[in-house]
Amino acid sequence: MRAICLYLHMHQPTRYREYSVFDISNSDNYFDSNYDSRECNERIFKKVAKKSYHPMLDTLEQNLKLYPNFNFSLSITCTWLEQAEKWDYNLIVQIKRMVQTGRVEIVGETYFHSLAFFYNLDEFEQQVAMHTDKIQELFGVKPKVFRNTELAYNDQLAAWADQHGYQGILSEGWDKILEWRSPNYVYRPYGCKNIKLLLKNYRLSDDIAFRFSNRGWSEWPLTVPKYQKWLDMECLRGPLINLFMDFETFGEHQWADTGIFNFFNKLIPSWLKEYDNRFITVSEACKTTEVADEISIPDTITWADAERDLSAWLSNKMQISAMDQLYGMRRAILGTNDEKLISDWRHLTTSDHSYSMCTKYWNDGDVHAYFSAYASPYESFMYFQNILHDLRYRIKKAEKNK
Repeated sequence: MRAICLYLHMHQPTRYREYSVFDISNSDNYFDSNYDSRECNERIFKKVAKKSYHPMLDTLEQNLKLYPNFNFSLSITCTWLEQAEKWDYNLIVQIKRMVQTGRVEIVGETYFHSLAFFYNLDEFEQQVAMHTDKIQELFGVKPKVFRNTELAYNDQLAAWADQHGYQGILSEGWDKILEWRSPNYVYRPYGCKNIKLLLKNYRLSDDIAFRFSNRGWSEWPLTVPKYQKWLDMECLRGPLINLFMDFETFGEHQWADTGIFNFFNKLIPSWLKEYDNRFITVSEACKTTEVADEISIPDTITWADAERDLSAWLSNKMQISAMDQLYGMRRAILGTNDEKLISDWRHLTTSDHSYSMCTKYWNDGDVHAYFSAYASPYESFMYFQNILHDLRYRIKKAEKNK
């Protein structure tokens, strides 16, 4: 069997607004802003829903009906789900309908798309449990495979997931850690007994996710026959091709007029026309594929930026200071037993916030600017700092009222 393991990640952060120094102690509204402002969550969600979520979900559902051997996996953050519940519940209804076919799998992660694993294990475990509960509530399934925020991964995380009964875990198939090996196999994380590791084939994934519409790319335009040849050649290096990418690749990062939806619709039957070819979910990949080798990844890797590490979120003094201050408040925040305060604090752990403070240049810097809702990293940091000051005010106020 030759299989494509297609995994798509759905996420929207709850962006904080332009929270000024004059708001401190006067307003605990961190996230709701004017509809026309650049950081307005409702406006952004509805825009992306029109361009990406609705057309891509329609495309996926139609292909589920057409092709019995088409299966795929989704991970969905609860910050995305919260916004869908408020502004476009039909998206959730459609995903639930597809999950009920038994051919669409939902992958586990943290509720708030946070980097909590690297700061506080108790908080990380609470956010994972919250995500599991939300997925069970809305879709009636419990995740069997885990992915950490931004595919952030190391041996310690694999050991944690193994101890907690996950069948598999996802990461980046980066050359530095693979060395001579191929991402087209299933691996065993170092020191683990049961869990299996699936690694993204970043070249073939990024050909679609990042290079598809780039007219300066030597392989542009990317056609299905050309991509099919690459898939066939890649299968000589292993039978499992893990195509991992953001859901918003389709319609938002690669606009409809680039032909991305037409490409996807043609790719599925092109791949499935060969008798032994299939699309499988991540847990199917773990069940049906033997372990090829054991891999140790002691240093954290991610799927972001050229470095494939945590530098997209924690490379400058602003980012490090902001996250240290935020997680340093956890005990005091939880001690207030104030549900709104705790919820506000946890929404601030979303990794997009420190991402928006990144000061990298060149291509990585362009990507950061594209995804940021703020005029500059420095403005993002300033608003975040003002919110932290207000959190401290609210903690003191809650302590006085006990």
